[in-house]
Amino acid sequence: MHIKPISIDDRQRINDFIKSRWFSTEMVVGGEIVDMTKLEGFIAYENEEIVGLATYRIKDSECEIMSLDSLKENQGIGTVLLNKIIEEAINKKCTKIKLVTTNDNINAIRFYQKRGFDMVRIHNNAVDVARKLKPSIPLLGDFGIPIKHEIEFEMNLDK
Repeated sequence: MHIKPISIDDRQRINDFIKSRWFSTEMVVGGEIVDMTKLEGFIAYENEEIVGLATYRIKDSECEIMSLDSLKENQGIGTVLLNKIIEEAINKKCTKIKLVTTNDNINAIRFYQKRGFDMVRIHNNAVDVARKLKPSIPLLGDFGIPIKHEIEFEMNLDK
């Protein structure tokens, strides 16, 4: 596996990958539409094929993970990508890393907690608001769970 930062040369392949995983290149988080084609991040390649992607943005002293996708579960791809973002956040003097996932995403909830993130907020029915901005968000998610709430996680880097 080879990890590299997103570059302009990779952008179209990455945009296509994002569309295949997220239904479009727009993500709605906290009532805000985020253009994922402009985000920084890291790509995991195997034999020139994308097997994972992590995107983030930095505002002030906070790094926000916008997406983390691995096409091969339980092989360490997500962990390697997450560690690259943590390293980047530390290098950029961020005091914390945050992210939002939905209540149906049991795998993400488990993944982030195992890696030191704390659940800090639940935004009840936030996905109803998000659907008004992005109607392609499905009603049901992983394991047939209705997608309704946003769950916010944080990792404090200011130790």
